[in-house]
Amino acid sequence: MKRVTGFLLGLLFLFAWLTTVAAQDQSATHTPPKVLAITREFVKPGRSGSIHEKSESAFVQAMSHAKWPTHYLALDSLSGRPRSLFLTGYDSFEAWEKDLQATEKNPALSAALDKAAMADGDLLSDIDMGVFRYSEEYSLRSAVDIPHMRYFEISVFHIRPGRHKEWDDLVKLVMAAYEKIPDVHWATYEAVYGQMGSEYLVFTPLKSASDIDKESAQDKQFEAATGEEGLKKLSELEAAAVESSQTNLFAFNPKMSYTSDDWVKADPDFWKPKAAGSAAPKKAEDKQEKQ
Repeated sequence: MKRVTGFLLGLLFLFAWLTTVAAQDQSATHTPPKVLAITREFVKPGRSGSIHEKSESAFVQAMSHAKWPTHYLALDSLSGRPRSLFLTGYDSFEAWEKDLQATEKNPALSAALDKAAMADGDLLSDIDMGVFRYSEEYSLRSAVDIPHMRYFEISVFHIRPGRHKEWDDLVKLVMAAYEKIPDVHWATYEAVYGQMGSEYLVFTPLKSASDIDKESAQDKQFEAATGEEGLKKLSELEAAAVESSQTNLFAFNPKMSYTSDDWVKADPDFWKPKAAGSAAPKKAEDKQEKQ
């Protein structure tokens, strides 16, 4: 068992979408979008937190005022370079195109977004965009109750040129083992635009940080399901196929997200919390009426 490399151990854990969705109502699950557009904003030192949230609120207000049908999820990095990710899902590339065209044809929304972007730009050191395609063949039980999640572990795998066959074999061996383990889920996306070379993203949603502690319990189950020869083969495939990899933890940020009513209804205390002290003015008015 000692033959398993540190990278491979990370692979075993990070490919596991460790949630308790099996015990949840399946009607609450959400299927990953077929196309995922990701905008990364790298925030200048000292400009993250509430400062960036206030700036991003202008985008949310613009979309809400326009009652725009396309929504997005905002994430803040808890490791790596300080940055925020904005994830927008589509049913197809055609739907992505239509959303971009509709935005351009809406003068009021375009003007509001341009104004927000100018103000937000002062807080950023860099920005980039990528578009990814959902890989169903590399995903396992990927429908989960995302509105009740709080974090994403996002793993990035850069594949060596000409080594896609080894990567394919690697992923399928991992999937075969995890199919034998209940309550394991993940979603994988392949880069289409905006990235260098062949790249895959693996999304692991976590309901709380305690899920990270629980991941190690899956190691022994995986080793038992794979066997010593299988682990040796995985190590060989990893060395042949993967050029580099990185994993970071991101927290959902409801203040910078433009989510659907369904998400808000699923967990209103998180996605649309009541402002602190909002009831105070009414109490004061009631007191004056009694006097």
